[in-house]
Amino acid sequence: MRRRVATGSILTECNQFGGSPIDIQCFERYELRRGANVLEVDTGVVGGMLQVLEENQVEIAPLLYASSCPGGPITAECYFQLKNELIGRLKNAMPVDGILLPLHGASIVEGLGDPEGDLIKSVRRVTGDQVPIVVTLDLHAHVTDEMIRFAEALIAWETYPHRDAFSTGVRGAKVLLSIIKNDVQPTMAMAKVPVITSAIRGSTDGDSPFAEVMHTAKKYEAEDDVISTSVFLVHPYIDQPNMGSGGLVITNNNLEKAVNLAEKLAKQYWDKRFLFEPEIYTPQEAIKSGLKTTGEPVLLVETADCCGGGAAGDSVATLAALLEAKVTLPSLVPVVDPPVAKLCHQVGIGQEIRVEIGCQLDSNWGDPISIIGKVTQLSQGDFQYTGGIWDGVTGDMGLSAVIALGAIQILVTTHSTYDWADEQFRSVGLDPSTAKFIVVKNPMNYQSAYGDIAKSVFILDTLGPTPATCRHLNYENLQRPYFPIDEHIPNLSPTILTS
Repeated sequence: MRRRVATGSILTECNQFGGSPIDIQCFERYELRRGANVLEVDTGVVGGMLQVLEENQVEIAPLLYASSCPGGPITAECYFQLKNELIGRLKNAMPVDGILLPLHGASIVEGLGDPEGDLIKSVRRVTGDQVPIVVTLDLHAHVTDEMIRFAEALIAWETYPHRDAFSTGVRGAKVLLSIIKNDVQPTMAMAKVPVITSAIRGSTDGDSPFAEVMHTAKKYEAEDDVISTSVFLVHPYIDQPNMGSGGLVITNNNLEKAVNLAEKLAKQYWDKRFLFEPEIYTPQEAIKSGLKTTGEPVLLVETADCCGGGAAGDSVATLAALLEAKVTLPSLVPVVDPPVAKLCHQVGIGQEIRVEIGCQLDSNWGDPISIIGKVTQLSQGDFQYTGGIWDGVTGDMGLSAVIALGAIQILVTTHSTYDWADEQFRSVGLDPSTAKFIVVKNPMNYQSAYGDIAKSVFILDTLGPTPATCRHLNYENLQRPYFPIDEHIPNLSPTILTS
């Protein structure tokens, strides 16, 4: 008899310290597919899942696929609209032999701290205990007890920068099919330690501390009874109880081994905790050093305003420092500012404008600055992603413009967008390879665009909801002790969650 598998998703990452709320329009600007339209996806984690199911002649019951650029918490209205639709479609699709849920793991809903756990539990109520649920997660997920309890398997992405969304979908689908065929009996253990750090030192490439823990985890997959291993650097810009980083191991009915290996990964993570804290500079220090650097570009990484971590993208802290330093060399700066973008379209190309720019969406982290510049480019804001989790997807910056302040060119957009490479700059005719300074607002993905050409990289210490260090974030729900506030925690034992 032909197997039948349902798949559905609400996938985004949230920030509880800033950023704009995520509503249904945010999902519509990225990907919001219903029913049969889900089957058209051929990239990303969903594309990987669908490929495996089709190759194995599995009947697919597509539910709903909603993904969006990160932001503040999802509005309750938006979440429950999407959730109720997904659950309603699942009820209509029953009976099924299995469920695939490609989720993120670090989203937040107004009034609900663990929407992924809530969604998995709600799916379980429909399917009953006999239908296996396999969930894929971002490796920045906050893995909770409900996720572990109500899913048969949690499988995380293995790369950062994220290059393996498709292959993670493949892995998740293969594990689900092996469960359906009774080839394996998955048993999970998650071990976490209270290490709360930004993702700047979280690359899975090279010799970063996170890469070393990941390498250990992947070696474990060669051992008997081990089905899958995952390592998590928890997204630090949510504020929830029991957050932590560590490892998750799935074995074939061997709980003792799953716990033992997961605990080893968590302890290794704790031992490397100091290596996760980056060296940071003020914008003034970075610009002064950058001017002494031979060649270009010099990257000014304003990670505290990372749209990919949920920030609004409207900071002008580094722009102000470039103007203060009277930089006369070509420089590129992105700023999300809807009123200024709209005004540029009203006045037109070639016109001079005097405006207050920046900090219009999230004013908690700074003030607008006054500029006088010339509008040199206008755009409707469409661009195409050239890799990463939205490879091939059309991004939407909304009404956008370029304002020239001498040699400094500001890309002003209406909507925040996830940064993968340099697609946004190039979509408006800007060539980053010719710039002395480039302000980038992603803690990791700038390597995809500029890793081969950057002459210097400076991680900036600026205000914002996605800072380079979490030492100064005012958590209310996360309990102490946790690193980096508490550098040494006597008699620390990893927290263990088991299926």
